[in-house]
Amino acid sequence: MGICFSRKSTRTRRIYSKRVSNQSTASPVNNRRSRARSSSVKKENVDDVNAIIQEHAIAAALLFQQQQNGDVLPSFDRSTSLRHAQQIFRRSCSTRCRSVGDPTIPPQQLLHQEVNHDELETSHIVLVHGGGFGAWCWYKTIALLQECKFKVTAIDSSGCGIDMFDANAIKSLSQYAKPLTDFLKNVGEEEKVILVGHDFGGACISYAMELFPTKVAKAVFIAASMLKTGQSTLDMFSLKEDTNGLMRHAQNFLYANGNNQPPTAIDLDKSHLYLLFNQSSAKDVALACVSMRPIPFSPILEKLFLSDSNYGCVRRFYIEAPEDNAIPVTLQQIMINKSPPEKVFRLKGADHCPFFSKPQALHKLLVEIATMK
Repeated sequence: MGICFSRKSTRTRRIYSKRVSNQSTASPVNNRRSRARSSSVKKENVDDVNAIIQEHAIAAALLFQQQQNGDVLPSFDRSTSLRHAQQIFRRSCSTRCRSVGDPTIPPQQLLHQEVNHDELETSHIVLVHGGGFGAWCWYKTIALLQECKFKVTAIDSSGCGIDMFDANAIKSLSQYAKPLTDFLKNVGEEEKVILVGHDFGGACISYAMELFPTKVAKAVFIAASMLKTGQSTLDMFSLKEDTNGLMRHAQNFLYANGNNQPPTAIDLDKSHLYLLFNQSSAKDVALACVSMRPIPFSPILEKLFLSDSNYGCVRRFYIEAPEDNAIPVTLQQIMINKSPPEKVFRLKGADHCPFFSKPQALHKLLVEIATMK
């Protein structure tokens, strides 16, 4: 959801030196070398811009085809997705040191994981984004899972992604999660899916598990709100203290019904997004800056009512993100201890958005959970 942040990082200051040259006495060789260097720098800048545009275009194309094809995302041409994955993992703009949790594994080794789908309870994975995000944020995960022949559906919650509903007009969790529940209604009686929820998407999949327990084989919470019955997402956030007051600076409350009425949505200050993506590449931060939308406020206040006979009968798994500034790992562990899942995984070096910062390692865990007996 990204409504709580940590200490601001120090921005690097560039120091420019002033070079004085004598045009009349400079040698032709030096001039040619200078022009060559300048041309090379310009080409690298153009390449970086083109890379961002290409990744944004791929994410947009996924969402457009999802809408046209009834929420089922298209298959990728193998050579295209492989080249795209190689570019993502090789051309990271992040200056952080790579952690042991996400080693420099060639993408082909993960893309070609052997999965015997005949032995699986289901090969259909449904991805549910967090607050402010949309189906677009899963573009790396979608590509990797489809390379392993999984069927993948990424949901846009109401008022998110390319769904044009006004976030300020969303009054309940049922209204916000309607695209997910409508999708599950249309799943065949003999079919099952694996629900994957990130951030506030955890509350959404919990709500869906209560309504459709027989259609959910497993549920995976990724740095997500995993609530107990009678608890709201706001209650969950109240369990931890704000860090340095940055939450107040990072969020802007929207009052569509007037300033004398309760807030209707939360808009994130784009200048603070780097705190959410503290381990992610600059390209993914740029994508988020132009794609994230306000978070409806009413669903955050709503308390969930979860029964042992419905919600409790679905196998649950939790993936911790230790470098998360929005839902710190201490808060993740509080939720885990209060409502223990079947198994807990820790994604070393992952920030609040592992689908950006640790796409390969996240993919590997999702495949492992899908294949667990």
